[in-house]
Amino acid sequence: MSKLSAQLGFWSSFLGTAAFVLFVVCFVAIAALNPLFIWTNAPDYLAHVQKSDQTFKYIAQTLMLCFGPLYILMLNSIHDCTQDGLKPLSRAALMFGVIFAVLIGIHYFVQISAVRLNESKGQIAGLEQFLQAKPDSAIMAVNMLGWTLFFGLSSLFIAPVFSGSKLAQAIRILFFVNGVFCILAGIGYVFENVALVFLTINLGMGGSVTAITILLCFFFRRGVKSLP
Repeated sequence: MSKLSAQLGFWSSFLGTAAFVLFVVCFVAIAALNPLFIWTNAPDYLAHVQKSDQTFKYIAQTLMLCFGPLYILMLNSIHDCTQDGLKPLSRAALMFGVIFAVLIGIHYFVQISAVRLNESKGQIAGLEQFLQAKPDSAIMAVNMLGWTLFFGLSSLFIAPVFSGSKLAQAIRILFFVNGVFCILAGIGYVFENVALVFLTINLGMGGSVTAITILLCFFFRRGVKSLP
C-alpha cells in the first residue's frame, strides 16, 4: 500500500464514521422535533412538510450523499493493499460499490434539489414517485436497490480479503454481517416487511457500517505509520 492510498483510506473512513454518527444525531433530532409522518397522500405530506422543520432531514440526506464517494475511496485503498490472489474479489467489491454510490447518489441528490425546491414552492404535483416519504415510490426503490443488493454484494465480496490480525478479522466479520443485513433488508422491502427492513437497515446496517468505518480508521492508520 502506498502512503497516499493509506492516507486516503484513513480520511475517507474517518469522514465516513462522522457521516454516520451525524446521521444518527439528525435522525434523533427529526424524531424529537417533528411529529411522526406515515404516508397517506401527497396533500397530507405537503401539509406535514410545511408545518415542520426539514433542516435535519436535508442534512441527513446530504451526509448519505457524501458517504457514497467516501465508500469508494475506502474500497479503492483496500484494493490497493489486497494480495494479488484476492484482488478479483476486491475489484468486484469496488465495482458493486460504484453502482451502490451511483444509485444512492441519484436518490439523495433528487431529494435535496428537485424535491426540496418544489416543496418550498408548494408544488408536488407529479412528484409522488420521487418522494422518499412514500415507501413504495420509484425513487425509494432505486435507493433501496443501492443500499440492499449492491452495498450488500460489495460488503460480501470485500470481507474475505481481510485476514491475519485480530483487527482485520473483526473487519472481515463486520463486512460479512453487514452484507447479510443488506440482503435481508432487500427481501424485506420487496415483501413489504417493515419490521425486517427497520431491524436490518436502521439498526443492523447502521451499526455495522459505523463499526466498520471506525475499525478501518485504525487499519489504515497503522498502514500510514508503517510507511516511510
